[in-house]
Amino acid sequence: MQRQARTILGIDPGLANTGWGVIEQRGSRLSCVAYGCISTTKDMSLAQRLLKLHDQMALVVKRYGPTCLGIETVLFGLNAPSAFATGQARGAVLVACAEGGLDVGEFAPAAIKLAVVGEGNAEKAQVQYMVKQILGLDEVPHPDHAADALAAAICYVTHG
Repeated sequence: MQRQARTILGIDPGLANTGWGVIEQRGSRLSCVAYGCISTTKDMSLAQRLLKLHDQMALVVKRYGPTCLGIETVLFGLNAPSAFATGQARGAVLVACAEGGLDVGEFAPAAIKLAVVGEGNAEKAQVQYMVKQILGLDEVPHPDHAADALAAAICYVTHG
């Protein structure tokens, strides 16, 4: 008997670059459906950047029809302005996902690394390699924001 598939969206939020990745889960098997990156430029106003992130994410949700979302939480390190900008970008894409009725799972970067690599302090290259392996891809997804988004989607599966 074939299990029904579940489509999961993953997001790596950022004001300049928001990575997204869509995976399909059928039983314990995961496969990559699509991935990409929404980019904005510094010459755009903040409002226009957030609108672009919202509108482009709404198109991703409409096109691929995910039912759930794994999104990375904002890491408040030493760079508060960067964390604030990331938080605003995260809010814009979360609204687009809420409009699509997605169930949301929010995960710290260490939790995503742990789910994908088995180590919360894993290096970015290790995460990218494991995303490639888990999803059976021929190459590491580029840009790295998209690979991180796919990792967030995988994390949703392991925590769901």
